[in-house]
Amino acid sequence: MSKQTILGRVTQLAKANINALLDQAEDPQKMLDQLIRDYSQNISEAEQAVATTIGNLRMLEADHTEDVEAAAEWGGKALAASRKADELRASGAAAEADRFDNLAKVALGRQMQSEKEAQTAEPVIAAQTEVVDKLKTGLNSMRDKLTELQGKRDELMSRAKTAQAQNTMLDAVKNINVLDPTSELSRFEEKIRREEAMVLGKHELAASSLDAQFESLEDLGKTSELEARLAALKTRAA
Repeated sequence: MSKQTILGRVTQLAKANINALLDQAEDPQKMLDQLIRDYSQNISEAEQAVATTIGNLRMLEADHTEDVEAAAEWGGKALAASRKADELRASGAAAEADRFDNLAKVALGRQMQSEKEAQTAEPVIAAQTEVVDKLKTGLNSMRDKLTELQGKRDELMSRAKTAQAQNTMLDAVKNINVLDPTSELSRFEEKIRREEAMVLGKHELAASSLDAQFESLEDLGKTSELEARLAALKTRAA
């Protein structure tokens, strides 16, 4: 995977507008679950690719350090060989002095080659470092987005459970409405009222029957008194 591809995917995912995506979704929770899976997968892939990019950068930096150190080392060898040549030449050993001067030239050539390689690598390292910094920033943004997605998913699930519980409660309350004339409680109450009315009627009927009996008894008393008085009259007449 090229650096441009990695950087493009990381940037695109990091800039994703979660709220806009949710507004367009028929089932936000399913979409959030899918987004979380996609983000997790992309983050995992991006992390591996970024790790490879960082590894390549560290190798370039190590090579550059070696080139810088080698240039310094060859420079030291060139200086040592040149000084030796000067000493030999001063002592009259011209041929040996020329040999050390030639060694100094070889060392200088190696120094120049190392410096050239180090200088060539520097802009590449700078560019790679910039890319790695962007990739790290993008990955951090992706991780933040993933945390945001997980938070929204948990919030939606909690709200959905709360709404479901409220609906269940309201349905239960509606089904146990004591003011509903068609409810079982109202019908039971009506049955009790009819039985109470029947008891009252029986009491009234029983009371009426008792009054009638007492009235009959009073009528019987009146008849006996009349008969007694009639007999008394007859006795007086005789």
